[in-house]
Amino acid sequence: MDPSIQPSRPPLVLIANDQEWAARSLESLLGPNGYAVLRAYTGRQAIDYARSAHPDVVILDARMSDLDGVDVCRVLREDLTFSAYTPILITTAGTLDRAQTLDAYEAGAWEFFSEPLDGEVLLQKLATYVRAKRAADRVHDESLLDQLTGLYNMRGLARRAREIAAEALRQHNPLACVAFAMEGVLGDEEQPSPYEATQVATHLSAVFRRTGRTSDVMGRLGQTEFAIIAPSTEGRGAVRLVERLQATLETAPVTLNGVERTLKIRAGYCAVPDYAEAAVDAVEMLLRAAAALKHHRAGGGTAPGPIAAPADTSPVRFVR
Repeated sequence: MDPSIQPSRPPLVLIANDQEWAARSLESLLGPNGYAVLRAYTGRQAIDYARSAHPDVVILDARMSDLDGVDVCRVLREDLTFSAYTPILITTAGTLDRAQTLDAYEAGAWEFFSEPLDGEVLLQKLATYVRAKRAADRVHDESLLDQLTGLYNMRGLARRAREIAAEALRQHNPLACVAFAMEGVLGDEEQPSPYEATQVATHLSAVFRRTGRTSDVMGRLGQTEFAIIAPSTEGRGAVRLVERLQATLETAPVTLNGVERTLKIRAGYCAVPDYAEAAVDAVEMLLRAAAALKHHRAGGGTAPGPIAAPADTSPVRFVR
């Protein structure tokens, strides 16, 4: 392996091929050159392993017993839980057909090889691909934004919370953090797919831009869980923020799988009337709001409105 890409763990290559000799040939090339190998024998198994193991590279056979390599590639590229930076290579034992080659690249493959493979060329390309993927992963890990929605991630929310709190501290202003979850996405019995969850997040972001103040900051905590940092906002203002957002969502349904869904909100919040005198910092307020939301979703909240998390040592109180 190229010394410049030697990481703390060896790069993991997922090989999906139902031909034992071809898979073993690849494995015997990669193993001695510093790569860990995970084997899959069907297209569906390859999809499951790719989602769970998060390999650095995927090498697919063009023809497998259940799904061909191009179909597997397409499924993975459409799966928002699978890293868009992961190189996918497709190999074929036959000649490279132009139409098939175009299909492979259209599906998101980085390479379409004809066997037998040139081992030296493959190793050089893998070294380049792994460097590129890991550089992209580092940038993503250090980013303040959620990759799928463009909203702040938890790291970004924490930084913005500290920045907003610094101003609230100087001005003795109130501060509120609201955590809320979207319900009514697919019905109580189903969980939204990553694609559907992203559609919900995009829809919510557009609604928030129409209804929220320019000073408010929104980010994503989970699949359909979000948070808002609201400067100069006390507890009653946090409740009104949730009510205003809910009222707008009721007039703006989201379309999922061709069906209009009216989204509902469960929320928790933490608010202080004077941040300079608060017993908690802004990041802790975010965490308490998220804990109140979790309590509400678990059935601990009987009131229809958002649950207030304590900003001191007082018991959790419910807002009607």
